[in-house]
Amino acid sequence: MDDSIDEVREKKRDAERGGGEERIEKQHERGKLTARERVEYFLDDGTFEEFDQLKTHRCTNFDMDDEQPYGDGVVTGYGEVDGRTVFVFAHDFTVFGGSLGEAFAEKVCKVMDRAIETGAPIIGLNDSAGARIQEGIDSLAGYADIFHRNQKASGVVPQISAIMGPCAGGAVYSPAITDFIYMVQDTSHMFITGPDVIETVTGEEVGFEELGGASTHTGESGVAHFSAADEKEALDDIRYLLSYLPSNNVEDPPRVEPWDDPERRADDLEEIVPDQPRKPYDIVDVIDRIVDDGSFFEVAESYARNLVTGFGRLDGRSVGIVANQPRVNAGTLDIDASLKGGRFVRFCDAFNIPIVTFVDVPGFMPGTDQEHNGIIKHGAKLLYAYSEATVPLLTVITRKAYGGAYDVMASKHLEADVNYAWPTAEIAVMGPKGAVNVLYRDELADADDVEARRDQLIEEYRDTFANPFTAAERGFIDDVLEPTETRPRLIHDLEMLESKRKDQPDKKHGNIPL
Repeated sequence: MDDSIDEVREKKRDAERGGGEERIEKQHERGKLTARERVEYFLDDGTFEEFDQLKTHRCTNFDMDDEQPYGDGVVTGYGEVDGRTVFVFAHDFTVFGGSLGEAFAEKVCKVMDRAIETGAPIIGLNDSAGARIQEGIDSLAGYADIFHRNQKASGVVPQISAIMGPCAGGAVYSPAITDFIYMVQDTSHMFITGPDVIETVTGEEVGFEELGGASTHTGESGVAHFSAADEKEALDDIRYLLSYLPSNNVEDPPRVEPWDDPERRADDLEEIVPDQPRKPYDIVDVIDRIVDDGSFFEVAESYARNLVTGFGRLDGRSVGIVANQPRVNAGTLDIDASLKGGRFVRFCDAFNIPIVTFVDVPGFMPGTDQEHNGIIKHGAKLLYAYSEATVPLLTVITRKAYGGAYDVMASKHLEADVNYAWPTAEIAVMGPKGAVNVLYRDELADADDVEARRDQLIEEYRDTFANPFTAAERGFIDDVLEPTETRPRLIHDLEMLESKRKDQPDKKHGNIPL
């Protein structure tokens, strides 16, 4: 018996050494942790329970049977984050470069299946050279098995990916299906085809960082949501993100002990938002003063910056926040903002997170570039996401809401639960100046002093149409609030809506305009 126990212990020690001390040292020289170091740092101390530690590959091609390390290049199992169960898999780059083979894929699929069955988040720590060429079709089949489980888990449990090294070719599609992607500056890269292949096929010369680095994917492509200076920062941020999320789609998001006064009135809000409809301000300043102090956690901050998305708390309750950003392109909705907002709204709806929307939008971005690239169908994605949402929807128009963008941004007509406007709000088909130019074209052409008459007509139009009271008279706005009233009012509304249940018509699924 003692000999058997010693044998087990020795095999497990071998597994924990991964690809050996020399490869571990090289991993550290690259500024990267090993798979086990990542898992141990991420999870609560002493909570990790490992699956398939002694599993090995079964490939005999190209003398692969000469080297059969335990674990086969991936560490899998479960543990706790702040006392809540999560499932995790971490690619081990020290073993075959973290390349995926049949046994590797079986391990990942097992941990994903357990996560779905038990209703716990899945965290994938990616650091892989890609498919294991020696295993051929078995490697490709393994990727497809994982992709299918990503689809099965989508909207059932939160899925979070961290890219902590290379992620190329077919390997990128698993993270792409997950809900949030973290990247590490300088050491992580994602792309379908690498720089060498691109240069061979197209003649274009491009470096790893420019092609698929953290700044590219968080700022240009929108593939990734967060960029961290190092791996520990990324893992810390994932833990923080999880604090806003439920473990699965049948639970409510966690509510923490409130630390901020629910009746607090932010008296400086009136100073932040200018009366002039075209003067910029930072909507994040508004959000920060309304949510619980210090609780706003922005998502995809560097991408489509004309729309702000993120999580916050109101009296300890987790909420999703979507807001037009007047500092960037006047908060106009474009293709990127529509994609960013639509995906975020659908995530919140899938996981029972109420959505608070702050509206200051002049419309959709005009121009041939937007039209030719499909602003119609992409803008419709944001409209579709809000319209199908069943979670509590709370909307505040801070200054202006013009045209179709007014409808799209969680308006009462999409069955938002509560819709408010501040006294500075202008709600109309278009801005007063544009409306006057259309409605009074002939009169202005005959006027002795065109500019004076235009200014007069603009003021008359604003007083008659472009104000919150016309919408309030029709019940499209539930109340016109003083800005300082907003925080306590939203908190009271969340309490009222806590038991909201909204059923959709029976159907297999809708057909969102992809």
